Amino acid sequence: MSTNTSLTTDTNVTPDQGTVADAERTKSPWALVALREVQVKLTDRNFLLGTGATILLIAAVFALQGFLLGGGPPSFKVAVTDTAATTVLTQAEQDLQASDPEASVDVVEVADTAAAEALLTDEEVHGALLPAGDGWELVTNGETDSQMLSVITDAVRTTALQQNAEAAGTSLDALTVGTTVETRDLSGGDEQSRFVAWIAGFAMAMLFYMAAIMFGMAIANSVVEEKQSRIVEILAAAIPVRALLTGKVVGNTVLAFGQMALLGAVALVGLTFTDYDQYLSMLTEAFLWYIPFFVLGFLALACVWAAAGAMASRTEDLQSTTMPLTMVLVVVFIVGLSLDGAAKVIGSFVPVLSTILMPMRLLDGSAQWWEAVLALGITAAFCLLTIGAGTRLYRRSLLQTSGRVSLKAAWSGGE
Repeated sequence: MSTNTSLTTDTNVTPDQGTVADAERTKSPWALVALREVQVKLTDRNFLLGTGATILLIAAVFALQGFLLGGGPPSFKVAVTDTAATTVLTQAEQDLQASDPEASVDVVEVADTAAAEALLTDEEVHGALLPAGDGWELVTNGETDSQMLSVITDAVRTTALQQNAEAAGTSLDALTVGTTVETRDLSGGDEQSRFVAWIAGFAMAMLFYMAAIMFGMAIANSVVEEKQSRIVEILAAAIPVRALLTGKVVGNTVLAFGQMALLGAVALVGLTFTDYDQYLSMLTEAFLWYIPFFVLGFLALACVWAAAGAMASRTEDLQSTTMPLTMVLVVVFIVGLSLDGAAKVIGSFVPVLSTILMPMRLLDGSAQWWEAVLALGITAAFCLLTIGAGTRLYRRSLLQTSGRVSLKAAWSGGE
């Protein structure tokens, strides 16, 4: 069902009445148009249901994650090479069971460090507690589980204090010797962090793609419906065409930004209920960078969407006039997710494509803040070009109702 997001006017009302009169009285007619765009969309049942369903879907995904990954009691399997490490892990299990009686720390005794590392490589244990100088070394194959590290660190400290107190107990330094825990990752990197960064980058890319398509088509539909019903002739006589275009672009940009911010906030809140809450700071920073890229990327296309609507004379013409924009967005989405290495770095400075790639690079740590600022500057400059071109096409096509306007005719202003 098509929803008209334009200024609605009864055909029996003269230009000096109703909405047109309101437009004439206001000092900022574009603001009235923008407000009308927002009001119509916020009263659109399909839009509200779609947004609500998406929020529920995001919440359900995080709830399922929390249930599957965090529903049971903590349980760790740790390899050791001597009885001293066994004593530490016994203390660790006691500490865990103080808050959760069903928690457990299983000790796997092995002959030496090589055997412990072999078990880690085969993913048969979660970690290995090995002697290291005056302290201990907790070896893992991947990112160290924060809860396991915390409970073992506390157990090491407690055990060492007890032993040192029995042996000497003469000073604080003597009591705290051997209470440090170092970590060593056999995988050579943080696989889970890279996975989280990729998923977040994909989600941001999908969010931009869907918003650009949905709200871009809303702009084009609004324009062509006004043109087909001839209401645009009344509006154009009452307010400047540039103000009409500005209002549509601003109104839909506000809607797109609002929906994006709402969905992003729900996702970040949902993250706190999962085992991935340790990445909240990283994802929040990346999302804050994503916001200006999203807004500028959308603005770079918004006026062109309006021009595509103006070049059509009927809603049936929209498929042909908007097809180039749709294909551009499909290519940007696919290429943005497939580029890697130097090509990804270069692509992160290309307008619109940077909306997908630069947040990804910020997430994986391969981009500096000044690179993001530079990419934003380039995108802003590109926005000025597309806004100028879109405005020209829109103004020269809007009042041509004899049929679909070609790109050449719209640019030159001829029929």
